[in-house]
Order: sequence, then C-alpha cells, then structure tokens
Amino acid sequence: MKGIFVFIVGFWLSATALAAQDNAAITGVINGQLQAFNDRDVAAAWSYASPNIKRLFGNEGNFAAMVQQGYPMVWDNADVRFLDLRDVAGFVWQKVLIRDAQGALHLLDYQMIETADGWQINGVTLLPAPDVGA
Repeated sequence: MKGIFVFIVGFWLSATALAAQDNAAITGVINGQLQAFNDRDVAAAWSYASPNIKRLFGNEGNFAAMVQQGYPMVWDNADVRFLDLRDVAGFVWQKVLIRDAQGALHLLDYQMIETADGWQINGVTLLPAPDVGA
C-alpha cells in the first residue's frame, strides 16, 4: 500500500513539475512574440507562429499586416498579465490580459501547440472586454 502511495505522489509531483515547465515555456513564447512586435522584428514574431499559422498566412509580411490590422493591441502592447492556462478539449489555451499603447485593456486567448520546435502560437482569440471597475 505504501508503494502505491509513493508512486501516486511521485507521479503527481512529476506532472506538477512538467506543468510548471510548460507554463514557463508558454509564457516565454507569448512574451517573446509580443516583444518582437514591439521591436517591429516581424521575423522573430513569425518564428513563434505554428506551422498552421505559417501555412495560413504564407509569409511574414502577410502575418504582420494581419496582426497590425486585426490585433493592434498585440502590435503595440504596453503591459501583459498572464491569467489562466487551461486544457479545453485537448487544446492548451493561455488567457492573457494586454494593455495597449493607449492604456486600454484587452483580454485574449492564445491557443498553444507543442511542436518539434517547442511551444508555438496556433491562434489568438479576442475575448469580450474585461469588466474593470472604477
């Protein structure tokens, strides 16, 4: 019985450590891409995109234009706060609160996938604005 308990505790500890490593890697990828956009380093920002995103947009220029027009708060981000990291139906989602260059808050959900090159961004969804009290 003691052996089973030790096994369960060991499994739980290793799963927790793995989750912490994944969490750090995921936030690192998102932070890296956001900083690349602030630096206008489109090639670096593109490197964080998944193969699916790269197929969809075809090249860095198309990708940059889409972000600039569709996600201006990502293109010009001033502050980032990481919220919930969750598994939804087998997909990993990281909720992120971003303050844009004008000071407005935006809530985004980043879908992440693990590839041979590590974690990559597979899509971003703009969520309804957070309820911010006065």
